[in-house]
Amino acid sequence: MNADFSKKLLQWNRKKNKRDMPWKGETDPYKIWLSEIILQQTRVEQGWAYYEKFVKEFPTVHHLAKAPEKKVFKLWEGLGYYNRCKNLIETAKKISRDYKGKFPSTYEEIIELKGIGPYTAAAISSFAFNLPHAVVDGNVERVLSRYFGINTPVDTTDGKKTYTELANALLDKKNPGIYNQSIMDFGAVICKPQNPLCTECPQQNDCQAYQHNFVDMLPVKAKKMQKKERWFYYFIIETDNHTYIHQRKEKDIWQNLYEFVLHESKSQMKDEEIIHSSFIKNILGKEKFTIDKISDAYKQQLTHQTLHVQFVHINISKQISLKDYILIKKKQINKYPFPKSIIAYLSQSAIL
Repeated sequence: MNADFSKKLLQWNRKKNKRDMPWKGETDPYKIWLSEIILQQTRVEQGWAYYEKFVKEFPTVHHLAKAPEKKVFKLWEGLGYYNRCKNLIETAKKISRDYKGKFPSTYEEIIELKGIGPYTAAAISSFAFNLPHAVVDGNVERVLSRYFGINTPVDTTDGKKTYTELANALLDKKNPGIYNQSIMDFGAVICKPQNPLCTECPQQNDCQAYQHNFVDMLPVKAKKMQKKERWFYYFIIETDNHTYIHQRKEKDIWQNLYEFVLHESKSQMKDEEIIHSSFIKNILGKEKFTIDKISDAYKQQLTHQTLHVQFVHINISKQISLKDYILIKKKQINKYPFPKSIIAYLSQSAIL
């Protein structure tokens, strides 16, 4: 059964797999690494353009390592999960410094790099160096779970061990890169999360989930994600075509990105509450101000939380000193990397 699965998978890849991506068939470990980090928690359609921008702007790991961090974060802007970008920069510097710009060529060395886990290490080592390490991502888990009828939750220790061992047992050791790409593509194109193309699937006769009609029930997840809600109120304080921004340093969402003066509330605030907020008085002290506009509330959905974001435009007559904030010209805003929700609002409001 195992041999039949691998044989049919590779036949499908040769004859039917039309999935095209700029990094497919790539053997440069730097470019493979870039694509894998960009695609973590990101749809291929969205990551494609970012990959091409990064390769063009930073053609080698030395270029990325030497680039100003603000520039790298600006290029990453809108992609989300900004800790990936932070790790990308740190790893580029390490490879440039400790490996003289030459990407390490063993699985054991690769997995020690910041931001690289078992899946990414397997992808780089198999695609770039033809090493026999199986990739195990969501696509692979879904294919294996359905084909073999495995109901062990994928997000448990036992599940991770089961799927890793099975993936490695199935791996074509002579052509690990081709096999890994084939099974990931198969999960993305045929064995999809919703509405899988079972009638077109070459594995259907041996697929346990298809034969016993429980395709929609697999794979199983043990944990249900708990989502929290947060309310962000941004005060765009302006004076003489300048405004105040600062860089988020805390270990929270959007670390290293920039934002306006922020008040995070435990619950939704009405416009009247915003206008008479003690937060404004504490920030501005005795300085006279006018509130020019309060925006509608915008919602941004992150993996673990829902953000409700609102913008308050405040005008003051003269510059003041705000701790941890810098005063910049409004026309310089687009030089700084901001979170997606702020960029969307600024674009919509014709501020950018």
